[in-house]
Parts: sequence; structure tokens; C-alpha cells
Amino acid sequence: MAFPVTRLRRLRRNPILRGMIAETTLSVDDLIMPLFVCPGTKVKNPINSMPGNYQLSVDLLVEECAVILATGVKSVLLFGIPEHKDEHGHVACEHNGIVQQAIHAIKARFGNELLIVADVCNCEYTTHGHCGTIVDGDVDNDLTLETLAAQSLSLAQAGADVIAPSDMMDGRVKKIREILDNNGFAQTPIMAYSAKYASGFYGPFREAAESTPKFGDRRSYQMNPANSDEAMREIALDIEEGADMVMVKPALSYLDIIRRCKDTFNMPIVAYSVSGEFSMIKAAAANGWIDEERIMMEVALSIKRAGADIIITYYAKEIAKVLSTPRP
Repeated sequence: MAFPVTRLRRLRRNPILRGMIAETTLSVDDLIMPLFVCPGTKVKNPINSMPGNYQLSVDLLVEECAVILATGVKSVLLFGIPEHKDEHGHVACEHNGIVQQAIHAIKARFGNELLIVADVCNCEYTTHGHCGTIVDGDVDNDLTLETLAAQSLSLAQAGADVIAPSDMMDGRVKKIREILDNNGFAQTPIMAYSAKYASGFYGPFREAAESTPKFGDRRSYQMNPANSDEAMREIALDIEEGADMVMVKPALSYLDIIRRCKDTFNMPIVAYSVSGEFSMIKAAAANGWIDEERIMMEVALSIKRAGADIIITYYAKEIAKVLSTPRP
């Protein structure tokens, strides 16, 4: 029936009723907080382009995890800033590497209270800033797989709950699944960065992780922002190779990819709301142009509405606080 018999505003007038019929819900259980760990003790280096985020030494990282847990968020994603780098990223595979140290410390303090997702890539660990071994001026796919597999095994041995390869090399999920399975980690899930685009939204992250490429760019391995069909092919291949969860990155400019992924694959979908998305909101709010809390929540809800089951966001703590605060 049409107006005036049908009045859709009837269901919007009462806030309790609005909540009852909300089609999309957001929970602290949906959130993962990214963290950056660096060498030293009592180190808290501000990340200028990401207000409120820091490079933290292991001791302070553990304290930050306590703060995160207190908000209700139960998962973190770890990135490492090593003391030394090399041409191939082999430092990432060391059993006493910076992320491995962080995993041990977090597990010693919190046990299984906190889910640890370990990012697997070489860009933070190579002297050139690319995601793998360079041969003739480009990343060699198959040589890089060897390092990624070794890094994954080392992180699993340290106690990582989830392995998250973010490199976009062909075949890396299969290689990682094989090395994990062959070494007693068949139960360790893989969260694959399956549709990771060559995006301009990563700028602040590169400051945070000290991973800006020294030459060229990453367009030969990260995806063209113009492509959607290719994303479905990438995701399908990762699932075939053994991925347990698949990710779309970035989130806000790729909501259509999240929706298409959700509609196409019967898989848990992760969306990474990246550093540039966070920093834009922070900058606009600092200038008084937007209501930060309102926009933060609207963006997170849009990502869930698009189909994401899990959201990686630098706003995880703030979102959790809003969700836990009674609303009038």
C-alpha cells in the first residue's frame, strides 16, 4: 500500500523500536585493533599521521593490550618494526624477532584471553621496503614464498592464533598452509589479505611501519583499484588454497567489493579500515568540520552493512567505548 496508509516513519519515531528493527548491528566481537611493536623498553613513539597510535616496545605493548581488553575488544593485529632489516626480510623469520617477542609476552600475560593475529609480509623487514625478494628490479614471486612460509611458521611457533599474509604473492596461502600443516599447526587458521588494492589510503601506515618502498611502487603485486572481477578471482584462489577467512583492503572505497565477496562466497569476510581512512576522519574532526564519534560509527556500520563479519580498525577502542555507553 502507498501513502497515506503506509508511513515508514512510524517505525523511526521511537528509539527503542528503531533499535529492534535495525538490520545491521555492530559489536565489540567484530573488532580487531592493529598495533605496532618496536625494539627497546619504555618506548612510545607517536605516529604523527595517526593521532593516538604509537610504535610501542614490547613492555608497553602488553600494557596497551590490557587497555584494549578492558574495552571489550578481544583481538589485536601485530606489525613489527625490527632493529635491523635485510634484503630479503629474513629477520622476520627469526624466532626472537620483534613480533615473536611480542607474541610471547602477550601470551604470558593474557593467555587465551586475547586473540593474536600476526601479519605476514616483508615490507617492514626489507631494506628496500618492498614485500619480497627483488630480482631484476621487481619482487620475485616464488622466492618470496619461501620467506613468507618461514615467517608464518616462526609466528605460529611463537604462539600466534591466526596467520595473516598481506603480501599478495601468487600461491602464498597454499605454501603457508603446507608448512603449517607439516609442522603441527594444522589448527592455525589463515586470514588472507585476498583483495588488497594498490591504494593511496596506506600513506599513514607506511610512516607507522617504516615501510615506504625505496623505489617504484607495489602495483605489480597489489590490485588495480579499477578491478572488481579480478578480486573475485583472487579470493576464489585463496579459498581453494586453504584460506579460512578472506579480507578486502581498504574498506571504505571498496564497500562494493565487500558486498560482492559476501554474496559470492560462503566465507567469513574481514574488512581492513586502513590508516588513511582513520587519519582523514581525525583530521576533519580536529578542524571541527565533522562530528568524529558520529562519523566513526557511521563508517564502521557501513562496513558491516556491506557484508563484513570482522573489521580491523584503528578506532576499535573508541568504537567499543561507544558501544558500551548506554544511549538515551
